[in-house]
Order: sequence, then C-alpha cells, then structure tokens
Amino acid sequence: MKHKDVPSFEEIISKSRPIRNVNINHRARLTRINKLALWITAHVGSMGFFAIIFFWTISWLSWNTLAPISLRFDPYPAFVLWLFISNMIQIFLMPLIMVGQNLQSRHSEIRAEEDFAINKKSENEIQIILKHLENQNEMILEILQHIQRLNEKKE
Repeated sequence: MKHKDVPSFEEIISKSRPIRNVNINHRARLTRINKLALWITAHVGSMGFFAIIFFWTISWLSWNTLAPISLRFDPYPAFVLWLFISNMIQIFLMPLIMVGQNLQSRHSEIRAEEDFAINKKSENEIQIILKHLENQNEMILEILQHIQRLNEKKE
C-alpha cells in the first residue's frame, strides 16, 4: 500500500539539484587583481597593519620633533612630507578596500542564496519524510486493526 502523493526516494533525488560549493566557484571566478584587492582588504583591516601605521607615525613624528635639528627631514609643526605620504596611502588604499569589500559582499550574497536553496531543499525533504511517516502510521494502524479482527475471529 503506497500513497500516490508520497514521492519515492528516487523521485526526490532526481528532482533535487546537487549541492555545490559556492566558495570554490567564487574563488575560481576571481581575477588576479580581484585576489590582490581581497588580500589588501584582509591585511589592511588587521591589527598588524594598524600597528605598522601607528608605530611608523610615532617614529616619524618623534624623530622630526626630538632628533637633532640637522637630522630632521620633515620639520615640526607642519610635517608636510608625513601628511603627503599618509594621504597617498589613504588615497590608494581606499578604492582597493572598497573593491575588496564589494567582492566580499558579492561572495556573502552568493553564500546566502545557496543557504536559502539548501534550506528550501531540506524543508521539502522533511515534508516528504513526514508524509512517509504518516503513511507508515496509517499502514501500522491498518495492520493492527487487521490483527485485532483476526484475534476476535479466533475467540
């Protein structure tokens, strides 16, 4: 006894698409410049990079404030060269970081879409399992009723 509305295991497998690893697909589509942008985004947004910039700034400003006047190369209080280099770093890193963040965002959206597809697939499979359990319950009840009728006839 099989209910017509309960699909078989083979039907479930044939209708569902295989799960894909979107991380591998995403990495495969990245160009070298995109990989560079992601690498820069990951490293510039780290405490290590912050420490490098912090100590470079402290060293630069301390040297040009406290060193002998003849050895100072970027005089206090303007620090023109330090400001120029700092601004150049910001100008070059800002678009690269934005590109990296856009790539990370795109990857996150792809992962979210795949998660949603897997959740839908799981929900459908759970509904099918529940239908199978209902079918089994009905069959067990029918068997029990049949056994009871046989026992009643024997008595």
